[in-house]
Amino acid sequence: MISDRAIERLRAAAAWPALDQRYEITGTAGHGGMGTVYIARDHVLDRDVAVKVLDVADVNGSRAARLRREAGILARLDHPGIVPVHDAGMLEDGRAFYVMKLVKGRRLDEVIAERRPLADRLTLFNRILDAMAFAHAHDIVHRDLKPENVMVGGFGEVYVMDWGVAQDGAADGEQTIVGTPGFMPPEQEHGGGVDRRADIFALGALLELLVNEDPSAALRAIATKARHADPDARYQSVEALSADLARFRNQDPVDAYQESSSERVIRLYRRYELPTLLLLAYVVMRLALLAWRGI
Repeated sequence: MISDRAIERLRAAAAWPALDQRYEITGTAGHGGMGTVYIARDHVLDRDVAVKVLDVADVNGSRAARLRREAGILARLDHPGIVPVHDAGMLEDGRAFYVMKLVKGRRLDEVIAERRPLADRLTLFNRILDAMAFAHAHDIVHRDLKPENVMVGGFGEVYVMDWGVAQDGAADGEQTIVGTPGFMPPEQEHGGGVDRRADIFALGALLELLVNEDPSAALRAIATKARHADPDARYQSVEALSADLARFRNQDPVDAYQESSSERVIRLYRRYELPTLLLLAYVVMRLALLAWRGI
């Protein structure tokens, strides 16, 4: 007798695409809107890779063109925070595919649940900012940034994944609504072309998730400004968002928040806490010495 679980594994293996002799499919990594990502062994370079393949034969070529477009975008974005493409082609049954680095790690939403120290979370976020700044410099807008599309490796490496709905150019004229509710801005929900500020909105939503338990009003203000409903009221570039976040981490005033006098005193004290404590200790010792001499 063969168990139901074994039968399911056999069915899954039977559905694996027939690649050339270089790549041997060994498992399934996940499923997406356009296709399935398989794990394969690259026998030429003796390493594991990921292979993204369309789920069904593409008769009219639109889905295949979209997958090839995604592979082309990834090939242009040569950055440590963006998964590199190794190969691309077409299967005998008409399905397009491309081969990329196999990322081993966890999704950002799983990392967020760990409640790491704030400094570690902001470091991860800065690595996402670096990747997005690079993409925007090449006129690519992701349009679907969310925790499920960010992977964190075992050594803190961060990858922005799934560029299948990325917009190539300031506006490519696409009228289809793409993205994920809660992470796409109002203008994207209307289905028109967007610019890099749509990704900044999504980055603000990610930042809110990362710092949702932090009491700092300045940090919350940075996230709020990034995801403002009005594109003109957001940060106008990833670099501007990154600079304000750097000011927060350096305990400097941030552009997104007007602090009160008492908050300014507290911030300066935290920034110069050690020299302030040393100065206070010196003053106390001098006063104690003067009092002892006056006895």
